[in-house]
Amino acid sequence: MSKPTPPLELHPDRLLPADPARRGVARALYESVKDLPIISPHGHVPPAWIADDTPFRDPTSLLITPDHYITRMLHAHGISLSDLGVGRGPLDEADARAAFRALCSHWSAYRGTPVRYWLEEELGGIFGVDVRPSADTADQIYDTIAARIAQPDFTARALMKSFNIDVLATTDDPCADLSEHARLAGDATFGHRVVPTFRPDKYLDPGLPDWNADADRLGQVSGEDTSTYAGFIAALESRRRYFVQHGAVSADHGVIDAVTVILDEGEASRIYAAARAGRVTEEESTALRRHLLTEMARMSCEDGLVMTIHPGVRRNHHTATFESYGPDVGCDIPIAVEYTDSLRPLLDAYGTHPNLHLVLFTIDETVYSRELAPLAGFYPSVYVGVPWWFIDAPEAIRRFRSAVTETAGFSRTSGFIDDTRAFCSIPARHDMSRRLDAGYLADLVLEHRLPEDEAHEAIHDLVVTNPTNVFKL
Repeated sequence: MSKPTPPLELHPDRLLPADPARRGVARALYESVKDLPIISPHGHVPPAWIADDTPFRDPTSLLITPDHYITRMLHAHGISLSDLGVGRGPLDEADARAAFRALCSHWSAYRGTPVRYWLEEELGGIFGVDVRPSADTADQIYDTIAARIAQPDFTARALMKSFNIDVLATTDDPCADLSEHARLAGDATFGHRVVPTFRPDKYLDPGLPDWNADADRLGQVSGEDTSTYAGFIAALESRRRYFVQHGAVSADHGVIDAVTVILDEGEASRIYAAARAGRVTEEESTALRRHLLTEMARMSCEDGLVMTIHPGVRRNHHTATFESYGPDVGCDIPIAVEYTDSLRPLLDAYGTHPNLHLVLFTIDETVYSRELAPLAGFYPSVYVGVPWWFIDAPEAIRRFRSAVTETAGFSRTSGFIDDTRAFCSIPARHDMSRRLDAGYLADLVLEHRLPEDEAHEAIHDLVVTNPTNVFKL
């Protein structure tokens, strides 16, 4: 007799506290916000997916290839990234099925991870899959998903509606023409808000090999003369204004460290000229990079773009993988980071400016209670970004609330940030956050530290008020 296929089950109380008394309060809190619209002020979904509303090609290109959380784990188990579609473009039917079988055959590798939780939510909640992934069920699940995404109510725009996404931010090169955003903004039938995000990292680091070419392109697109430092700054300011005109609310900065300095204009101009001539030293290049990060804060005070910073990740840790596949394929590894002294020059200059909103993220959990919460508990411009990336996980989110709330409260945090290229995981990630926050607030209620009516207000704020206010939506 063959062994029955295990079902895929989504328990209604998943992630809520196991203790019955706590679970009852948490369930009521969760129920009060579970159907609220999703506000996603930072993410990486390609805007063309939404603007073009083209049908998704196959389950692999939708669920596996763009999601480096999935591909990096399979790579760790010996599966080539190219076999998963990374860096290859569209896979044919046979290769797409093979990649999906690789995921299902390695289902046990994701036990206890948030990736497993999100995937179960996607498979069961969106696509109606009712069997657990395995080598035996891979083709059955693939066929179920393929049949669903062939239907007209499973295009990107239709899913935006069914996911109840009110605001979705993309991440965009400063030289992008933002034509997809313009098309969406001009479509009166769309009914959702898709906003660009100004991401200037490669323009702010003269140590990068393509920096000179990028500075030239910035000049061409902006119409400013970037052969001089003054022209370069004017070009960045011009492109930021262009983004604001196209609906942008924030500028995002992924830097190796959070160190900021303020150079006088003569010194900045001298280093910039040396960098353009190819004669800059590593020390000078680092100083200019750190100065330009502070210049981004100055510009945010002027144009109102929210400034987000997420330092402390060694990008492209494995050289051969980067050379073969490019960035953002899962081989970025966190390092320790320091904020208090690093950000002092920036905060000395702009930390009390009424127009600056500075959202600080970290992969280094040790800084939550020691540095980030105290900074947010004093500076009116500073907010603590929620856990993301490697610590976008249940236990890390619980630790975050405990570490930050006692010093900064709830209102000095960003609201949930999904930070994902995996479009179909967005509702699962936001739902996870709502469940976990409900559990944390239930503890405060049962310990008689917070009245239940205020707990309901607090969880509503975390879902709606905080991201709306912090990101000036």
